[in-house]
Amino acid sequence: MTDPVGPWEALNQQMEYGIALSAGADAWKWVQRAEALGFSHAWFYDTQMLCADPFVAMAAAAVQTSRIRLGTGVLIPSNRIAPVAANALASLSRLAPGRIVCGIGTGFTARRTMGLTAVKLAELREYVRVLRGLLAGEVVEWSAEGRSRKVRFLNPELGLIDIESPIPIYLGAMGPKARALAAEVGDGWINFALAHPAALADLHTTQEAWQAAGREPSDCHSAVFALGCILEEGEPCDGARARAQAGPLVATAFHNLMETPFPGPLPPELDALVSRYREFYERYEPADARYLKLHRGHLMFLRPEEEPLISAELIRNLTFTGTEAELRQRLREVEDAGYRQWVIQLVPGHEQAIEDWARLFFSG
Repeated sequence: MTDPVGPWEALNQQMEYGIALSAGADAWKWVQRAEALGFSHAWFYDTQMLCADPFVAMAAAAVQTSRIRLGTGVLIPSNRIAPVAANALASLSRLAPGRIVCGIGTGFTARRTMGLTAVKLAELREYVRVLRGLLAGEVVEWSAEGRSRKVRFLNPELGLIDIESPIPIYLGAMGPKARALAAEVGDGWINFALAHPAALADLHTTQEAWQAAGREPSDCHSAVFALGCILEEGEPCDGARARAQAGPLVATAFHNLMETPFPGPLPPELDALVSRYREFYERYEPADARYLKLHRGHLMFLRPEEEPLISAELIRNLTFTGTEAELRQRLREVEDAGYRQWVIQLVPGHEQAIEDWARLFFSG
């Protein structure tokens, strides 16, 4: 197996800031603006039933920018066979050599929107192996349709694709086994944070996994993704702006709890809200495909029935929402803990918030 690449010499050791957004025909405009403002990365969701195709959006962004790195946030193994994904990444690298990053995960949203559960970690491991080998120009054993075959890029010398520039592979990993896999085969780790204290604890356990894999914890190139809103002094956490920009992240917690029971007792206040959510969830039709309604607007907007359940307390506790002074303190804690990149997830229709985030990240 090809070892994890080390393309990080070009990256400084200071905190970097990125954006994550839904793929769409005009997404490149926000990526272009992000580059001008000083953001280092733009990540695109790979959720076929919610967004446009991320590789199309990344290609448009690649030809409209010159410095910002472009990543999948995150690619799902089952949704594109590894040789096709490797080709897409190598094609993008031809447009933007040295600027492509591959984030891969097990498919919390992309698969659940189609009524499927997450892929197995063994599948994720195999996918990374094949992907990495192909991008290194190797002949790779690849299993398909019940048998193993040898595959490789047949004529990369024509210059139609780029397999010379390194493409780092980040794993979106939540549980301990997934983090151990990220430490074993990944160049970086993506954490989709639901709470600030948990994000700090998650990094500590991931660094321990890095060390257990025989790697330096300081080499764990970690990126934390979050929705949030920068509040004016006196602005409530459940005001219109905060609900629009941060509320969809709170809603995903309910989405998850409808399909995956919590392993222990919930706090009484939250348990009551979950029960209220379940009442209308169980009325969704068709009954054998409630996921079609459950995930509508996932990380994009709040549905009308969700609005009453999104409280100021939940927004404050589960999202990156607060005054400028409060958020600066959180950022210092995140950087001191060892995160390398903070990624703010932009909500469709509210992408202009990038201007506020740039002021927070790059001034003062």
